[in-house]
Amino acid sequence: MATTVTAKGQVTIPKAVRELLGITPGSKVDFHRAADGSVVLTRADRKKPASRFEQLRGHAGKGLDTDAIMALTRGDA
Repeated sequence: MATTVTAKGQVTIPKAVRELLGITPGSKVDFHRAADGSVVLTRADRKKPASRFEQLRGHAGKGLDTDAIMALTRGDA
């Protein structure tokens, strides 16, 4: 994955990398030099990004209560 450095020395972190690391606008990042000479980008807060399952948790919204669901399944509605 390649990106271009601007005249100001800035680069855009590719979306796939931002999503992988959980980087959002305002996030702080660190750059580390690895033993092999490569540079590694990490989140400065060291938090692990939420898994795709954790991101979905609680998104069902308000719906039917138990009594309404039971009425629907029994055909009482």
